[in-house]
Amino acid sequence: MVPSANQSFRSRERVAAFASLTRDDGRGYARSVLVAGGRAVVQLAAVSFLIGWVVGSWAALAGFLLVMYAVAVWTAGRRITDNGSWRWAAVPIGAGPVPVLAAVLATGLVPARGITLIPVAGILIGGSLTATALAGRRALEELTTRRGEVEAALALGLPPREARLEIARPAASGALIPGLDQTRTVGLVTLPGAFVGMLLGGASPAQAGAVQLFVLLALLAAQTVAVALTLELVARGLLSRGGQPSAVT
Repeated sequence: MVPSANQSFRSRERVAAFASLTRDDGRGYARSVLVAGGRAVVQLAAVSFLIGWVVGSWAALAGFLLVMYAVAVWTAGRRITDNGSWRWAAVPIGAGPVPVLAAVLATGLVPARGITLIPVAGILIGGSLTATALAGRRALEELTTRRGEVEAALALGLPPREARLEIARPAASGALIPGLDQTRTVGLVTLPGAFVGMLLGGASPAQAGAVQLFVLLALLAAQTVAVALTLELVARGLLSRGGQPSAVT
């Protein structure tokens, strides 16, 4: 018998509670797991009803993509910091997918149709969201933990941007590891969604593999841009924590 979605969410909540998994603020993840699963059900159901209408209108399509982008900025920004600087997450999340999407549209790799633009844009925006959130959190946490080293670099005469970069760069760069590992192990460990979806839709393995390769490389490019810009924002003190103009004073 296949377990219901509710039973699955409850099981994950119990596992999170049993393992005492906690967030930075000390609160448990059990409720967060349950809420995230419930939201996924509601959101996917809504998208299933809307998608047919959205792909038939360019105005609706543009609005749908803007909503995706806005939610990604909010999610990543608030994951990084709780002050007003979270809005700067809009820069890396936008700068990663936009040029990549423009390039594949210009070359004809992706047809300019809503039914193809939505999933490709969603993959790129989602990947940039993850990369931005990881890079921002790791960079700011490293600056907080190694504050003394930053101050020492400043005392030696390094400009604030360079002092922060020296400390934050290795930590922020680690945000690329999930994407790199996914690309390196594709076909050996995982069969990604685009590949499986095309196979189920009747495409040949060669066609499915070509599309999946494009998706992975495009995603890696978008994430690289997102991480680089997030690091730059942190180094310049534009993306910060603690209600201050910079992570270190």
